[in-house]
Amino acid sequence: MTLPPFHLAFPVDDLAAARRFYGEVMGCAEGRSSEEWVDFDFHGHQIVAHLAPGQAGDRASNHVDGHGVPVPHFGLVLTMADWEALAERLQAGGCNFVIAPTIRFKGQPGEQATMFLRDPSGNALEFKAFANPANLFAT
Repeated sequence: MTLPPFHLAFPVDDLAAARRFYGEVMGCAEGRSSEEWVDFDFHGHQIVAHLAPGQAGDRASNHVDGHGVPVPHFGLVLTMADWEALAERLQAGGCNFVIAPTIRFKGQPGEQATMFLRDPSGNALEFKAFANPANLFAT
């Protein structure tokens, strides 16, 4: 099954900082832009950083497998190899993780590799991977 790319627009405080983070740190190619927004290729999906100072960041957290997960957050489910490569890239780049790369729900159908981090505006991102991708929605 081929999934259509999603589109997500989100607020940032500083477009230059967003360009550095999403472009240089995350490795997302830049698309169209203006003085108020910039598109990024987020593994084939379109994310758009919109200048909206003071509007970014989480509002709450929920406990998931012993960790405080920031809400809201967005991210991707990657292959395990891509997840491991991204974790290495972010660690090498000195990224400060909200939840460092880890495995949660060990031994359960939903066992997954996960990591949470924040962009310079405080938006929370999660990247996860499953050893068995068929378990994405397993209960």
